[in-house]
Amino acid sequence: MTLEDAWRMWLESPRIQASSVLLGSILFSVLVLALFRRMVRLAAHTETEVDDILVDGLRGPLATTILAGGGWYVLHLGGLPEVVRWGLGGVIITVAALHWGVALSAASGRMLDWVAQRQDQHELITPRTRPIFDIGAKTLVYAGAAYFILLAWDVDVTAWLASAGIIGVAIGFASQDTLSNLIAGVFILADAPYKLGDYLVLDNGDRGMVVEIGIRTTRLMTRDDVEIIVPNKLMANVRIINQSGGPEEAFRIRIAVGVAYGSDIDLVHRTLRQLADTTPGVRATPEPRIRFRAFGDSALEHDLLVWVETPADRGLVTHDILTRIYKRFGELGIEIPFPKRDVYLHQVDPGA
Repeated sequence: MTLEDAWRMWLESPRIQASSVLLGSILFSVLVLALFRRMVRLAAHTETEVDDILVDGLRGPLATTILAGGGWYVLHLGGLPEVVRWGLGGVIITVAALHWGVALSAASGRMLDWVAQRQDQHELITPRTRPIFDIGAKTLVYAGAAYFILLAWDVDVTAWLASAGIIGVAIGFASQDTLSNLIAGVFILADAPYKLGDYLVLDNGDRGMVVEIGIRTTRLMTRDDVEIIVPNKLMANVRIINQSGGPEEAFRIRIAVGVAYGSDIDLVHRTLRQLADTTPGVRATPEPRIRFRAFGDSALEHDLLVWVETPADRGLVTHDILTRIYKRFGELGIEIPFPKRDVYLHQVDPGA
């Protein structure tokens, strides 16, 4: 046997090949880790955080995949019982799938954090809706990892998927209202038609402050400390007045004031303006306004329009202004009329 033949036999030895593949896998994975460490330092100097998240999240799983590929190749070189190859192969794929699942789950969470902070560009993903998308992303990632793990152990996933589909359809029909509320809750959180602390008036007249926005329901607290629980499906399909909406939270109050016919209109207007300017809680800007609305049946009808800081101040400010109007009009002799009816009795001659 020549030296060349001996060298060829040595290279064709399964043990030598296995050792070479394992050593090469280890060296390659170390090289990949070193390369990614360099890429991490480079990504830290860029403006965006996306490359940092991707580089940091992929380096570990890639190194594990290289080692797993080397181990898988070694198992199939021969020399090992089928049961051993099957068991070790399942372990290798399981470890790699779990590593990818954990890494992708962490990367998706960091990516959602980054997107949620850029609310000017992404209105759907906000700090309030981030947990919903995080749960969905993690569910998809771990479901994919579980799928590959089941395949590694020769588990027939077709029957499982069929059963899951049937169960999902059954659950969907049985919980249509719940699913509708959940979907509506997601869109409410994303669209943000109202927020915590806003005063809402529902189409049935209920009014209260938003104290909780959940996935299934929205809770309002009335001024009587009564909590109103409204399913999100209804909140998404009814007309809602948000008294705290708009560019400012300031709220305008409309107070109807009637004075008797013959009253000095100029004096009435000056008095109402003075009372509005001196009432605590009334904003100086926008300025209070007085509007002569109509000639009523018994009174000259006016509206006093004032602004308060928040809708919660409506009740107290209205009380103070009405009290001041009543007292001041009494001092000035301005009559606040009540409805009057003139009744004429016509006497009929009995003999007619």
